[in-house]
Amino acid sequence: MRWWLISSLCITSVLLSGCDDTVTLSKICADTPGFCEDLNKDSHCKEERAAVIFSRFSEYKTPTDDNKYTLLKNFEQYNQCVSLAAQIEHIKLKEKTTSRVEGHLTSLKEMTRIYQDTINTEHPGLLYYHWSRRNNRMALNKLLNMQDQENVKSDSEIQLFLATFYAKIDDDKTIDILYRVLELNKADEIPDPEVFASLVSIFYKQQKYKHAYIFAKVAQLSGFEDIDILPVEHKLSASGKDLDSLDTLAAKTWEEINNGEFLSPRNF
Repeated sequence: MRWWLISSLCITSVLLSGCDDTVTLSKICADTPGFCEDLNKDSHCKEERAAVIFSRFSEYKTPTDDNKYTLLKNFEQYNQCVSLAAQIEHIKLKEKTTSRVEGHLTSLKEMTRIYQDTINTEHPGLLYYHWSRRNNRMALNKLLNMQDQENVKSDSEIQLFLATFYAKIDDDKTIDILYRVLELNKADEIPDPEVFASLVSIFYKQQKYKHAYIFAKVAQLSGFEDIDILPVEHKLSASGKDLDSLDTLAAKTWEEINNGEFLSPRNF
């Protein structure tokens, strides 16, 4: 399950809790069945479905761009799950397959509605989604014009979105942004593995093999094993580089990231 789905579930539960009366999933479905009845009714995608229901209720109560953004992300995650489940035909109970298809169609309809509702948005996350999912160049231009704003510079999710864009056109700018993502990482949080994979790829392309090796090792220390470190090791070994010293530096770098104390080496 994606980190934003987990956090949205936790945050929404807190926001919907009153002093004496906690809003639960069953209560939302009983009081406002329209938020639940057009989703799948079996046990597939249980957590994603719950996140959608809570965020639908939040958007209904407070239709801010922040809540629309959370709902959009949750619907996208739910849709990925339920559309896959819809391909698994239930042999005995055809209605289960039908409800999964209904959940998939609901997702598409609701995501389209949110895009239409937010066509003139100034929300950085929504702007990214309008560009990356709907190919809206105007939204991209808006986002790029906002990239030096403090609310954008201090948001690791948006920084990673920007890195995705710059990765196609500017390696050095991408490195700066990825370092910024690591600077924003809080203690005991695990950065998105794509940060490390992108740094390794760029440094390898730039023939900065020591840098590539360090971040490949950092990725492994973070628990991300799906990274090919052998080509970098071969390059360094062939030139007689000492890997032990790089291992020590990688361990120190990971400790700084994991403690929320990483500082971009480009600032010195």
